[in-house]
Amino acid sequence: MLDAVACLLLLFVLFYLLPLAIAALLYRWRGIGARWQTADRSSIGHLPPARDAQAVVRIFAAQTVRWKGIFATHCWIVFKPADAPRYTRYDYTAWGQPVRMNGFEPDGRWFGHAPQVVFAADGTAASAMIPRIQAAISSYAFTKTGDYRAWPGPNSNTFVAAVMDAVPEIRSSLPPTAIGKDYPYDGRRLALTPTRTGFRLRLGGYLGLTVAWVEGIELNLLGAVAGLDIRRPALKLPGLGRIGTR
Repeated sequence: MLDAVACLLLLFVLFYLLPLAIAALLYRWRGIGARWQTADRSSIGHLPPARDAQAVVRIFAAQTVRWKGIFATHCWIVFKPADAPRYTRYDYTAWGQPVRMNGFEPDGRWFGHAPQVVFAADGTAASAMIPRIQAAISSYAFTKTGDYRAWPGPNSNTFVAAVMDAVPEIRSSLPPTAIGKDYPYDGRRLALTPTRTGFRLRLGGYLGLTVAWVEGIELNLLGAVAGLDIRRPALKLPGLGRIGTR
């Protein structure tokens, strides 16, 4: 019995406490939390010119601001229907009406932090997704001032996860640092994963387990996620994100 407890404690230290400690040291060393109020929010130049005729869908993730950047990322959705003259960006934020449209550059830096592409689709595939993305945004439950909760949710990552859940063709998963992605926005504790390739158990966003082909194996403890991606071999660690193939 004592050996089992010692083993569990060791695993907790190795896969939760140690990665968070390393993330905190990296955050301090890089000094990336300084002067966030005036930080760069310009485009990273990733998206095709809006004048291009084809439809586009993107999901971005970027390290969030201040001390929360040690362990958390902010995710958002960008799309452009075919022949549309401009991109539309949706974020879920802590200020004002939480669902915010076009508050920032579509592929802009998040207060100085360059975003990474979580999912990309173009052309006919993107065109088929966009109406369902728009419908999921319109029907999202937590749209009133004050609905936003940084932890355990619903937050920006809960919002994006809900949209992904409505469009299974988005065969991707949010990074393990997307705190709030496992918040049960629909009230269901046990459900299929957004990609419909496995199952997830969610207990109020505080505890959860995901086992799926696309999402991988993830254990959520108080929002911090550790796990393993078998399809694209990688470790998933709190604060550090994916370590392995992209």
